[in-house]
Order: sequence, then C-alpha cells, then structure tokens
Amino acid sequence: MKPISICNVSLAVALVGVSVLTGGEKQLQESVQVAGLAEPDSPRVDASTLTGKVMCGYQGWFRTPGDGEKLNWKHYRSQTTGMFKPGEAGIEFWPDLTGFGDHERFDTEFRHADGTVAQVFSSAVRDTVVRHFKWMREYGIDGVFVQRFATEVTNPKGGRADNDESRSVTKVLQHCRDGAASHGRTYAVMYDLSNMSAARIAAVKDDWRFLVKELGILKDPAYQKHAGRPVLALWGVGFSKRDYGPAEIEPLMDFLKNDPECGGLTIMLGTPTHWRAGERDAGPFADWEKVYQSADIISPWTVGRFGGIDEAKRYAAGIAKPDLQWCAANHKEYMPVVFPGFSWSNLKKGTNENPDAFIDRLGGKFLWSQYDSLVRGTGATMIYQAMFDELDEGTHIFKSTNNPPTGASRFLTYDGLPTDHYLWLVGEAARRLKGEASFSPEMPARTTPTPKSK
Repeated sequence: MKPISICNVSLAVALVGVSVLTGGEKQLQESVQVAGLAEPDSPRVDASTLTGKVMCGYQGWFRTPGDGEKLNWKHYRSQTTGMFKPGEAGIEFWPDLTGFGDHERFDTEFRHADGTVAQVFSSAVRDTVVRHFKWMREYGIDGVFVQRFATEVTNPKGGRADNDESRSVTKVLQHCRDGAASHGRTYAVMYDLSNMSAARIAAVKDDWRFLVKELGILKDPAYQKHAGRPVLALWGVGFSKRDYGPAEIEPLMDFLKNDPECGGLTIMLGTPTHWRAGERDAGPFADWEKVYQSADIISPWTVGRFGGIDEAKRYAAGIAKPDLQWCAANHKEYMPVVFPGFSWSNLKKGTNENPDAFIDRLGGKFLWSQYDSLVRGTGATMIYQAMFDELDEGTHIFKSTNNPPTGASRFLTYDGLPTDHYLWLVGEAARRLKGEASFSPEMPARTTPTPKSK
C-alpha cells in the first residue's frame, strides 16, 4: 500500500407516476404493483430508527449514451479527457451484469479477453436501481443514503435547478423510492455540498421544499426516521478551505430543523475525520462547534484517511471512541463510516492528485476489521457503509466482475472471490450489528449459497 493523502474524497425528471409523487403508503404500493415490482412477502426493514442499521451511500450517478439522459458517459469517463474508451476511463472496477436484462446493458468500446463487447449499466434505468435494492434485501443490508449533489440540483444564481441533469438526478431518487418500496428497504436523502459556493447554499432549501411538497417524499413509509423524525444528511460540513462556512450552514440547519412545513428533521452531518481536533482538512472546532451542537448525528468521513487492519484498529480506539464519547456527552448519535478499500488510478490518471493511491481490500479483511473495531471495540450502534456503487474510487460493495475488459486500461477485480463477496460480508456485519451473531476479529467463513438474481 502506498501512503495516501487525500484532502477531499467526495462522496460524490421523468417522474415515475403521479401516485408516487403524491406520496402515501397505499398509493406508493399501488405504483409499485402496477410496475410488477412488489413482493408483499418481503421482510420490511423497520424505518423508525437508525439504531442497529447498516446504511450504504448510494451514488446513482452513472449515465451512458443511449439511456435517454443526454449526459453521455457520466462517471464512466476519464476525468481529464472526458472520454470512455481503452486507455481512458474513470472507473476502477467493472460491474458484473450477470442476469441483467438487455435494456439494462449498454455497449462500450472496451473488449473482454475473448473479444466480446464489454457492457455497463446506467443508473437512469429503473430496473437496474430496483435490482440493487433487491440485492440489499437478499443479503440483509438495511438501506441507503441517496446522494444528492447540491451543485446538480441548484442554480448558480439561486433557487432549484430544472434542467437535464437535475431531472436525471431526481429520476434516480424516484427509482430508489421504488426499489425501497418493492424490497422492504429504507432510504434517506443526503445532500453533498461539495463545490458549493457560499451564495448557493441557501438554494438547498428550495430543492428540499420541492422534494417534500411536490414529490411527497416524507410520506413514503420507507423513508428512514430516527428519534421520531425523518433523517436528512448534509455531507461536507466542518471542512476547511471551502467557500461556505458556519454562517451559511447555520441558517440552512435552522430551516431543516424548524420550518413548519419542511422542517422537523433529524439532521446528520458528514464531517471531516478530525472534526474535533480541527486538523488536516477540518476547520477549527471553535468555529464549527455551534453547528455540531445543533446536529443530531455526527458521521466523520474516513475514506482514504487510513489503510490496513492495524491502522483501522488505531483509528477506532484513538479517534472514533473519543468521538462517540463526545457525542454521548452532548446528546448526539454517532454513525462512523467504513469502506472496503480504495483506488483511483483511472480516475486520476494524468493528474497530480496521487493517482497511485491504493488501499488493499485484503479480501474483505480490511473492511471487517473496521466493523469489528468500531462495533465491538468502540460501541457504535449504527454504520455508514461507503459505498454501494462507487466504482470511481473503488469503494463499492456491489457485484463486480473478475473478468473485466483487457487492453490499455487496467481494471481491478475481487481477486477470484465471488462477485457478490462484499454484499455478503456487509450483510454478515449487519446481522451482528443487530445482535443476531457476535463480532470477532476474524472475518467469518462463508457457508451460505449465493442468491440467484432474476
């Protein structure tokens, strides 16, 4: 593993029917049944609390030519050239499309070793997103925080954006609503504030009003709650060297907590790893303390901040445990982040952003060490799993092929492990977080068969 110093690894509408937009359990269920998705016998996750839950970050940001979104190879393409072809790519692994329908597959210029065309998916395809929620149900993963990048849904001059990109982002959110309803999972919205200007922060209020008042999102029975209130996450709070600061975040949080129509929320903050110490990419604690005190849940971002089993244990004991103690003393919840590994050699090719940065997955042992040390060793009761579908930085846990394209671009694999290995492993962690089995330092041995996806 090479040393890594990453200051800012970001998490980073064709509506699906009037019945979904207006909300309501009966109406939402009818919408799903019409689409042929409902599985009434599926176990439904308790949406009333985050305690005992593993929630994944869900980017939903992949687009392709031919998917109808006019966004080209979004998040597949090279960050420097904008192209997606051999030698130019923005993803580190290749998705496993076994069992996907023809309408979910999109051809690329890449080829497998046998000469066949390599295909990818688009997050704009409803059946693909719903399939992801089916996997969550099959493996026992509770739900997701649906990432909603604020720069994509607001206007530079203020207000909510209404363009191809913003409509596409909302379409994916609607797909997530269908997936959660169909497969008994939960979801909540997470606004990622990366790259936002100070003047633009207030526009997040307009987008949230749209989700609440026009899309009826808080009427969904699958929408995640905690402490009796719907959960909303703001990622990117407490970081230094950003255009916005406490002066912009405080009124936004006041709105989300106290607005009579759209407020009354449980607010989770995605903060820097060293938020309490005010070190590295964190702003001074004194500047942000009032904001932290007004939140309900603190979730420090750790992707790329350490690597290896020993470092994971040191982080849990030396930083996460005092974090949790501060939260408990100040009547806050604590939701630590775990991640399976890291790599972005394709994404950062040709840049000076440390393209060789790499954190070995160790076949799942690195991820398991974080779960064990944070839950058994530190006492965490809820976990944010980064990420469900993040191919760009190699932090995804969904199905990834061991037979990627060959040629000018190099793609990583799961080293011969089953393509669903990390879905299974996170499901095992979720069972233990719920008390259905005990954590131990050793990664469990797999004895259950691989579920067959339809």
